[in-house]
Amino acid sequence: MAPVQSRRDILKTLGLAGIGLSIANLPEFVLPALAQGETVVPFSDIPANFNPNMNAVTRTYDIRKIEGPFTPTDQFFTTQHYGHPTVDMAAYRLKVSGMVTSPLSLSLDDLKKMNGRDLIAGFECSGNSPRLMQGFAGNGKWTGIPLRVVFDQAGIHRDAREFVFFGADKGPEEIEWRTQKFTVEQQFGRSLNREQALSGEPFLAWALDGKPLTVHQGSPLRLLVPGWYGVANVKWLSNIHVQAEPYMGKFQTRWYRTLREENIGGVMMPKETGVTKMRLKSVIARVTSTGKAHKITGYVLNDGTPIRSVEVKVDEGQWQKATLSPDTSATYGWKLFTFDWTGATPGEHTLVSRVTDTSGAVQPTAADLANKKTFLEDNGQFPRKVTIS
Repeated sequence: MAPVQSRRDILKTLGLAGIGLSIANLPEFVLPALAQGETVVPFSDIPANFNPNMNAVTRTYDIRKIEGPFTPTDQFFTTQHYGHPTVDMAAYRLKVSGMVTSPLSLSLDDLKKMNGRDLIAGFECSGNSPRLMQGFAGNGKWTGIPLRVVFDQAGIHRDAREFVFFGADKGPEEIEWRTQKFTVEQQFGRSLNREQALSGEPFLAWALDGKPLTVHQGSPLRLLVPGWYGVANVKWLSNIHVQAEPYMGKFQTRWYRTLREENIGGVMMPKETGVTKMRLKSVIARVTSTGKAHKITGYVLNDGTPIRSVEVKVDEGQWQKATLSPDTSATYGWKLFTFDWTGATPGEHTLVSRVTDTSGAVQPTAADLANKKTFLEDNGQFPRKVTIS
């Protein structure tokens, strides 16, 4: 039977005891969801080899430690394809080129003079799934400016259709063309079409939770596309190129695709779609107990469509409504929810959540996603197991 973690155990896990913080004087903001006398009930379905930190350039967030609206900056998930580039902060310039009236070369100070503001936005990697214990996700308060401010200064040609965002990270790639293969050095790149890029929603961020971006989060500047999967949020942003033709880079047209089988004209056919907006998803992150009462906590991520409800089901029971936290109501931030579980009996139990938005979309089951052949965009319901003593 899995042991129950006490408040003191959590303290040790987070490493706070070693810096002089006792249970009695533990600041409330550190663990606001864990009241005195409340204990954590461990999940019994976590793989023995699960490692939230992974390695120096890839990090998952241990969602069991969600401690409030914002993910700590040193725990915010991160991943990339070409490692961490070295950026000369003094020489850094964001270049805007291509089909613009006035090409730009902007320092970070130039950007900061454009009336910076905050944006609350949460997102997940499109590869986030049960295999990563849903830890490729986070939520933060970002500081920067809307992308549209830069485009207004550059002036966009009326025939421009594609806006390509290049990071400073790069690496060798083999490009195959029919029977020929070419090896080239390629920067990480993603694009938005004209409507998306000029919508006023994409954001250029230079700070997270009031602190300059770290190298893990794309210092000195990154793109944020609110409501989209993390791949669109290009880190170490170095160049924006405006063009008429579609961008055909590897991470736009080949790697970040989802393959499904769909009924098209009465025939089951494969259909490929690009990874763009986040699909509706809820995840149970933690279970705690106070005496015989239990509380379930989790998060919701989606494309910004308002949420109608989050529900929780215990074993084969009925769906019951959870409570959304008023502290996480920002349009593009994640939404935290809680559910009071009463009458838990000894033994193993399966817990699952589902979310419904105001458009009527409902988080699918694994069976609903059976026609999806690739692993990206896995927003299926995520059953969790706990053992009650």
